[in-house]
Amino acid sequence: MQILRWASLLFQLFLTFSGFIESSQGEAAAVLCAEQDRASLLSFKARILRDTTEILSSWTGRDCCVDWEGVTCQPSTGRVSGLILQASAEDTGSFMKGTLSPSLANLRSLEVLVISGMKRIRGTIPDSLSNLTRLTQLVLEYNSLEGTVPSSLARLTSLQTLSLNGNRLVGAFPPSLGNLRSVLQLNLARNSLSGPIPPPIFGVGGLQKLQFLDLSLNLFSGSVPEFSGRFPNLTNVDLSSNQLSGQIPDSVLSLSSLSSLSLSHNRLSGRIPDRIGSLRSLSQLQLSGNRFSGQIPASISRLQSLWNLNLSRNELSGPLPISLGRGLPSLSTIDLSYNNLSLGTTVPEWIRNRQLYDVRLAGCKLRGSLPIFTKPDSLTTIDLSDNYLADGTSSFFANMTSLNEVKLGNNQLKFDVSKIPFPNGLRTLDLRSNQLVGPLSAILNNRTSSSLEVLDVSSNQLSGNIPELGQGSSLKVLNVAGNKIVGQIPGSISNLGELQRLDISRNQIGGTIPPSLGQLTKLRWLDISVNGISGRIPSSFLGLGGLQHANFRANRLCGEIPQGRPFNIFPAVAYAHNLCLCGKPLPPCRRNHQ
Repeated sequence: MQILRWASLLFQLFLTFSGFIESSQGEAAAVLCAEQDRASLLSFKARILRDTTEILSSWTGRDCCVDWEGVTCQPSTGRVSGLILQASAEDTGSFMKGTLSPSLANLRSLEVLVISGMKRIRGTIPDSLSNLTRLTQLVLEYNSLEGTVPSSLARLTSLQTLSLNGNRLVGAFPPSLGNLRSVLQLNLARNSLSGPIPPPIFGVGGLQKLQFLDLSLNLFSGSVPEFSGRFPNLTNVDLSSNQLSGQIPDSVLSLSSLSSLSLSHNRLSGRIPDRIGSLRSLSQLQLSGNRFSGQIPASISRLQSLWNLNLSRNELSGPLPISLGRGLPSLSTIDLSYNNLSLGTTVPEWIRNRQLYDVRLAGCKLRGSLPIFTKPDSLTTIDLSDNYLADGTSSFFANMTSLNEVKLGNNQLKFDVSKIPFPNGLRTLDLRSNQLVGPLSAILNNRTSSSLEVLDVSSNQLSGNIPELGQGSSLKVLNVAGNKIVGQIPGSISNLGELQRLDISRNQIGGTIPPSLGQLTKLRWLDISVNGISGRIPSSFLGLGGLQHANFRANRLCGEIPQGRPFNIFPAVAYAHNLCLCGKPLPPCRRNHQ
């Protein structure tokens, strides 16, 4: 979603700078970079204590306009007009550490300022940035900036994009930002901003040109703001994951160009307004995780462009409107999980007969056999967890050639896993809390582990050993707890280099703990409790510095607990009911224990 949302911004930046780059290439030697701008950039560099992106290593020499990475100048004057320093938000090893220098405000010809994905740039946003009156793009996202959103930014009257997404900002939403009459995109998501969203921002004379609004993943409270002015170009509104309460105001239903509306994970209540069907441009409607009650309005069926409908985790009741089966021609993904809907005993026919990509009907009181989809090759995700489904597994997986994620946990399914043709390419397989039998190796083997990232078959009756696994595994979560697995932990467990969560508790596993388990440096959760494992806890476990939870309870372990974090600070109950473990957090070891 974030990639899609920012595609338009990146395209605008490309258009902005393509002309600059072509001009500067043609007249590269004409005008050197202005000395005062060069000094300002070097002051910024001096505040960066570490730069693993190596962008700033190119900032040498006299002419900052030609060879300095991320810097663009006006060819006729040599004044810096653009500073774009970007790193991948997902690449944890690529960052800048330091603070933002107030000297950036001396770049008086600056039109675009982007410092994004640097992760460890801390401190506050300098008030002096409000002096950059020519600025049209201010993007300071995915850093670690602190303090409040400066109200002085309201002086940047030429600003078209303001994004402070993904920082550590606190405090209130400054009402003064309503003076940014030229703003097209406003993104303050993923911070800790609090208090009400000021009504004047979206009133007459406010952000009337706004196209994109994202205030999600904050602590905003109060009601959904009234859009009392005219917002003819507003297409995206995301206020999800806050603490907003009350009902959806009628003014939101007057945003005629709205294509994406997300109010998920708030405290909204009342009925979903029947006027929701008047948002004829709507393609995404996400209202999950609230307290909406009553029936799903039939008017939703009039949304001809709607492809994503998520009404999960509310208090909706009654049967589905019959009109949904005749409307919604563009629907691709639907999530009605965890409501009080009356779907009958099986998945509605109009859902089974659609060419859908994502179907989520968890906790919908479905019974009987697993549904048969008439166009199964389009499905990539299906979640039917927490129902009462009992059979139909052999035909259920037939022709699901595109399936990436399947969740059938907490049903009443009874089948032998060795007789089920699981699709190739599965990334998530959740079959927990059923009545499955057969060998674990039928699901977990060298063929499946190359694609599987999450495997949860806990609380079943699977048997056999934990199989040997080769290199190249993608597994991040492996949960086989509560089965009848025997044998021992294989040394090849170290080949699961991406593993973050391992739970083999409540089985019949014996042998000793292989030291190679200590090579899984990404492990955050480890539970080997209630087995018959003997020997010591290997000292190699001290390499698991990121471990947040461990449980060795009720085995036959003996010897000294590794004396280093986090093992010597886990609670004593994590080591209880073993033969003779000792050392912090348990009593000190005696000589014979050593």
